[in-house]
Amino acid sequence: MQHRILIEGPLHQTNGQLSETGYATSLMKSYDRKRIKAPKWRIKEWDYYLITSEDYALALTIADNAYMGMDSVSLIDFQNKRQITKSAMSLMPLGKRGLPNSSVSGASRAVGKNYEINFVVTPEKRDIYGHFYDFSGEGSQLLFDLTLQNPVTDSMVIVTPFENKPYHFYYNQKINCLPASGHVILDKEDFYFSPSTAFGVLDWGRGVWPYKNTWYWGSLSGVVMGRPFGLNIGHGFGDTSLATENMVIYAGRAHKLGQVHFSVPQKDGREDYLSPWQIYDDSNRLKMVFEPILDRYANINALLLASVQHQVFGRFSGEVVLDSGETLNIENMIGFLEKVYNKW
Repeated sequence: MQHRILIEGPLHQTNGQLSETGYATSLMKSYDRKRIKAPKWRIKEWDYYLITSEDYALALTIADNAYMGMDSVSLIDFQNKRQITKSAMSLMPLGKRGLPNSSVSGASRAVGKNYEINFVVTPEKRDIYGHFYDFSGEGSQLLFDLTLQNPVTDSMVIVTPFENKPYHFYYNQKINCLPASGHVILDKEDFYFSPSTAFGVLDWGRGVWPYKNTWYWGSLSGVVMGRPFGLNIGHGFGDTSLATENMVIYAGRAHKLGQVHFSVPQKDGREDYLSPWQIYDDSNRLKMVFEPILDRYANINALLLASVQHQVFGRFSGEVVLDSGETLNIENMIGFLEKVYNKW
């Protein structure tokens, strides 16, 4: 039995302990970094958006990871199986970036040499705009200006502790199926996003993490039988004995899943990220095959800090059983699965 959070209130008690752990379908708990009792150099905060269409995707990150800030933009072209990622790091932001305490409203802004990233959120929409000069070399310019609508919908929210670490936690919201419109321009190439075929997902994360950690995350958003469909699956984010972050969103309503299993395929005794992945749960409600298109690989090594990321984009096919017992057939829907290892 998974515990659902139904009572609003502060995320932390005054002594720094979590007030409640479990899952919700909206931000029931209010985040205040002043209530965190862990050292401020252990606090991690980030806003991450991924906007996908049938042919391409844009991913953007603004992160304040205490002793390291991270800003990143990725442009992914599924048709030509190519991706370009540019990242910039800053030292010792320690919360000074002022990321919002809520995903519902506020502004996140990152500015550095040759780039600017803006996330401006109101209850009605999310404006994402900025630029990255010298994006693919030879003076190329990346410009982006997109709007994500905020439909009335459930979302995946989880408050997760870490075993035997009383001040560690992960407070996370994933919002799928945000209709996207706008343009991304790379030199003379124009990547157009239409709300009928393009959707965004928000990964809003706040927490205190162990120094070493590996997580798996998967997400997709699209349309099934004329209604918005989203899937969020993952593990490795802490102690999920009271609740997992596995959830289906269909027509704006959440359908909670238990333990979901997926891992990197093996070939000749080694991880093979571009082989088909198998995805299934313990209750026979989820059964999918993921056919990879490309692996957005990044290996960041800064002495004591490191991040090895494999974000694999591809197509999901299979079946999902809703709470009502209705079975949805998923056919070739664009999404991703990832494995990320951090020393931070």
